[in-house]
Amino acid sequence: MQIGKLWKAGMLAGAAALLLATPATAQNVATVNTVQIFGTIDPAKINDYTEYMAGVNMYEALTTLDASGNILPLLAESWDVSDDTLTYTFRLKAGTMFQDGTPIEARDVVYSVKRLMSLNEGPSYLFEGVLDENSVTALDDSTVQFKLNKVYTPFLTNTPIMFVVNSDLADANKTEDDPWAQDYLANNSAGAGAYMLDNWERGANMTMKRFDGYHLGWADGSVDEVRFIVTNEEATVKALAASGVLSMSSDAQAQETYDSIEAMDGYRVISYATATNFYFKLNHQVAPTDDVHIRKAVALATDYDTIRSALLPGEPLAGPMPDVFSDAYLGTLSEPVFDMEAARGHVEASTYSGDTPIPVEIMYVAGLAFEEEIALLMKSNLDQIGFDTILKPEPWNRMTELASKAETTPAVNMVFFGATYPSPDSFFFTQYHSRAQGTWASMEWVLDDEIDAWIDEARGTGDVAAQNEIYKKIQQKLVDNQSDVYVLTQRSQQAFSDCLEGFSWVPMQSFEFNFHTMKWVCD
Repeated sequence: MQIGKLWKAGMLAGAAALLLATPATAQNVATVNTVQIFGTIDPAKINDYTEYMAGVNMYEALTTLDASGNILPLLAESWDVSDDTLTYTFRLKAGTMFQDGTPIEARDVVYSVKRLMSLNEGPSYLFEGVLDENSVTALDDSTVQFKLNKVYTPFLTNTPIMFVVNSDLADANKTEDDPWAQDYLANNSAGAGAYMLDNWERGANMTMKRFDGYHLGWADGSVDEVRFIVTNEEATVKALAASGVLSMSSDAQAQETYDSIEAMDGYRVISYATATNFYFKLNHQVAPTDDVHIRKAVALATDYDTIRSALLPGEPLAGPMPDVFSDAYLGTLSEPVFDMEAARGHVEASTYSGDTPIPVEIMYVAGLAFEEEIALLMKSNLDQIGFDTILKPEPWNRMTELASKAETTPAVNMVFFGATYPSPDSFFFTQYHSRAQGTWASMEWVLDDEIDAWIDEARGTGDVAAQNEIYKKIQQKLVDNQSDVYVLTQRSQQAFSDCLEGFSWVPMQSFEFNFHTMKWVCD
């Protein structure tokens, strides 16, 4: 998960006023603030927290998952796996429709996978070497078969984000220069999800309305319309609540905002455990964090208790993965400590010890008060032990651009990252494998052949016990090399209207924001 683009107060006030003035044409309307822009809604390109929030509501996949991470049928009613785990055969549920009323068929799944792998963006990196454009076949209208190119044990856990596109609608909107209808799918929903895109003012707001023909049906009290307003202005969020418009806040507001809203009639603030970590991602390929002593110094100069108690609620994090996957978790890791003298010792032991003050950049999301406060705390500590700390606030879209190359990624980067799919592989491949480098999730640029080989070995074995032992080796080496500063596992907070119920955290990126699972309980 990550947080994004700052918009000026006047624009935000205008967007909020527009939402307040818009007639409530649907029976039950939920208004939600998000602090990150929707960069795209194309299911083959989405790759961050907010984009998946749109994807899970507008599109369906063959499977979904519950709050415990169990994979459940969705568009598929059942599936079989061959003994060698290379062939997966899914049977589609009868009577499912896309949002234009046309039936969902196996050929739509085939098209969607071919499109994903051809465009080579979004979640396609998960299937590199596993699937290609010819790996999926429609056996008949209701049966689709995947033949994997190699054993890949997390495959089933990836299927909830393999969203299915209406192939006829995409084909009707393709051009010679745009054979995969990228322009159309960047601006329109063409799925079978519970909600359809109704209106989108980029960077300001987005509205989704319910699809009456949704295959799971609609119960009394369902949310008919969802209105997102993009803002990280604390005053705007409080004003939306004070007016009674806000239904759900983001989980990235300042503590004072949560306290203020909780004191208002008709609102509650919930706090819940997550598997989302807050890291300082340390770039191993640029100065000065290319030196392990500098990386350890930054970690030891981090005041974990102050951050967790006063700036960002969370639980201690001992390594790159929280204990949500308990069998794969290395329980012998020690929690990081704040020790300025030990930090100074590592600076003196580094190759940069004679070059003090040592310039070091810390990048964080512009406009997020708690990240700015953490950055200022880090600057105060690091400057005491020989650094010249340069704070680099950037809008989220600029951070993602800088993360595309090792040489442009700053030395220290504040990033949230949680399980994109319910497997330990989500933490290791996505962040640390060399083939996954070049995104906001992999700002470490570890580029370690042994780590790569272990991740590949774990992905290719069906022996769960052996796989878990590999994951433990990976954790130990990453900790020994101080891949990141493991700041905390986030304990999220969100403000809710008392009228909105049914929210439940799910261990897959943004799947808890499936509004079809929620209820409006007020008249």
